[in-house]
Amino acid sequence: MFHFEPTLANTAEAPAPVPEGMAWIPGGEFSMGANDPPDRNEVGMQATDDARPIHRVYVDGFFMDKTDITNAQFAAFVKATRYVTVAERTPRANDVPGAPPENLVAGSVVFTPPHHAVPLNNQFQWWSYVHGANWRHPGGPNSSIHGKENYPVVQVAYEDAVAYANWAGKRLPTEAEWEFAARGGLAGKPFVWGDSFRPNGKWMANTHQGHFPDQDTGEDGHAGVAPVAEYPPNPYGLYDMAGNVWQWTSDWYRSNYYQELVAMGGVARNPQGPASPLDPSEPDQPEKVLRGGSFLCTDQYCTRYIVGTRGKGEVRTGTNHVGFRCVEPAPGK
Repeated sequence: MFHFEPTLANTAEAPAPVPEGMAWIPGGEFSMGANDPPDRNEVGMQATDDARPIHRVYVDGFFMDKTDITNAQFAAFVKATRYVTVAERTPRANDVPGAPPENLVAGSVVFTPPHHAVPLNNQFQWWSYVHGANWRHPGGPNSSIHGKENYPVVQVAYEDAVAYANWAGKRLPTEAEWEFAARGGLAGKPFVWGDSFRPNGKWMANTHQGHFPDQDTGEDGHAGVAPVAEYPPNPYGLYDMAGNVWQWTSDWYRSNYYQELVAMGGVARNPQGPASPLDPSEPDQPEKVLRGGSFLCTDQYCTRYIVGTRGKGEVRTGTNHVGFRCVEPAPGK
């Protein structure tokens, strides 16, 4: 059994100046991963095996965007570069082996809730490939981001996020950097804000209420995606590190990666993830690690808003519940 040990954050002062819209994350040594939540009745499902064992990791200090990249920020990037996202390009058959011909059109994957309760053993009952869905039209061609400039950009594939980060002079976080930042100096807590999902009855993140997947009651103030920074920040001043939209990291997803790290012994220093992906359930899909959960997380199906748990995303596909934020190394790193 592996246990959480205290976080040993670096004590050096933050380099100045701090880039606009970013927070200083001091780095240091911490326990990474997730065990079973302490209160199964409150948060539902167990942590997944790919988030075990708990292991010690060290990361250097870095700056991180306080919020997910917004529609307004992404629009500025597109205007400056004329970048065309993956969802706006017509895919070729050899790009998506096995895809039916009707899916070889520009578009992306959209959460499409059924009109009635369904068994939770087939995700295709609530996910659909929609022609015309992209970052400008995240729910399909009849949807719009007009008036939603402060919402997180979604329908971005991994290479879209990398392209934005390069343009901004930044990069995507490693999985270890992301988790260190999300924990905010707290050790072994199930949530980025502490021990209780709703401290004193207060909603702390945008997740799913009601019956999944057919009804989101929006009791937390938002049905579906919310603007950024609608809920309190974590101790490092970062918003939405749980819920709202998943966030891309730079690490390949390999389900047994933590076991491999522990087998190597010692403290992993600035780990960059495995050299290649391997998901036994989808061995032909190149996947990167996603973190943080989304507005669809619920104890009825997926509790990946628990800090330390992991998600995965096929790199060539965007959805309307995945976004990203960037990091920047300290000067001289």
